[in-house]
Amino acid sequence: MTATPAIEGWFTTGEAPALLGSRCPSCSTVYFPPVSGFCRNPGCDGEGFESAELSRVGTVWSYTDAQYQPPAPYIARGEVHAPFAIAAVELPEGLVVLGQVADGFGVADLTVGARVELVVEELCPGELIWRWQPVAS
Repeated sequence: MTATPAIEGWFTTGEAPALLGSRCPSCSTVYFPPVSGFCRNPGCDGEGFESAELSRVGTVWSYTDAQYQPPAPYIARGEVHAPFAIAAVELPEGLVVLGQVADGFGVADLTVGARVELVVEELCPGELIWRWQPVAS
């Protein structure tokens, strides 16, 4: 079985994975997750969007750990919930994107302002998801 993205159209996989967003061609505002229809920028009357591959590296804006199992549609990795770190990452495009921290890393490995990069890991058998991995300094 080949693993595929858990959410189709939100990120790429492979050697240099990236999040996929939308860019308004009228005002250049970038959105994630991808949107359609009208531009949400109040100063723009643009309609329609272009696909935009977002930066792979950002800085930790905030972080926490999930000590308690989130409610559905969360998919637990095993029988017993194992705490994991979550990071809000500011990208150069001006967006803050929330995501789990890569396997093997926790809140002790994070600081506000630290650089992280996007990686793709297995969420559950057959499904992939993006995560944030600290960049070695």
